Amino acid sequence: LSLYSSPARETKYVENPKTELEEGVSHLRHVMEPYTAWCQLELTDSSKVKVDSSLCSGFFSEGYEFLQKPPAGFYPRLGVISFAGIIGLFLARGSKIKKLVYPAALMGISTSMYYPQQAVAIAKVS
Repeated sequence: LSLYSSPARETKYVENPKTELEEGVSHLRHVMEPYTAWCQLELTDSSKVKVDSSLCSGFFSEGYEFLQKPPAGFYPRLGVISFAGIIGLFLARGSKIKKLVYPAALMGISTSMYYPQQAVAIAKVS
């Protein structure tokens, strides 16, 4: 037997009432549902053919082959460039703009150290 008894509580779940905006969006979704289903069906059928015949499959296979047989020193360079981006994230405390600029700048600087010819070509174009 328990020394302390607590009264039985009756709990009931009560949903919050929907706002006008929620009701309007819900109504719009129900009205547009047949059209969106038709568009999704049309896009899925046509996109399967396009993806198979596009150059994307060649691009991804080339990238896969490159990662299978990388040039000498590729992975250490990739590690240094990635580490520079992580350091940029740590240095960019506070502002959201800093969080975009610092990692990109540090990764760009470290990339230009390893690939100076490509960096010069990009700088001339821009």
